[in-house]
Amino acid sequence: MSTKDNNSGTFSAEEREAMRERARELKADKLKENGESAVLAKIEAMEGSDRDIAERLHALIKATAPALLPKTWYGMPAYATTDGKVICFFQIRAMFKARYVTLGFSDTAHLDEGNIWPVTYAITELTPTEEEKVAALVKKAVS
Repeated sequence: MSTKDNNSGTFSAEEREAMRERARELKADKLKENGESAVLAKIEAMEGSDRDIAERLHALIKATAPALLPKTWYGMPAYATTDGKVICFFQIRAMFKARYVTLGFSDTAHLDEGNIWPVTYAITELTPTEEEKVAALVKKAVS
């Protein structure tokens, strides 16, 4: 994903919208209006396989790490500690015109393995095998 629009040297429309979403989220956090209802509304607005994957990821993350609190982060579903630190998040393919959903982990997630490890995963389909992998990653991330 390019951070700049190749033609104008500015942020793309999708990136500008993500930044606007983040500003709204920060304001909502101050008002204590962010949380599961915001995440569920975002998921409800998704279409097709993005929505299917998002619904399953949401349920899986909540079941695996019930202490994490759902919230939106740059307009996408995220899951944070009680002090607001995001542990994991996902981005749908439609938002950035990608060919896959992305599950990511922040630097506060405990995924460290030596000197290099992955923190972002592409998901094209969420089968029981992938669900097991996601559950293991989330469990490790919050350990």
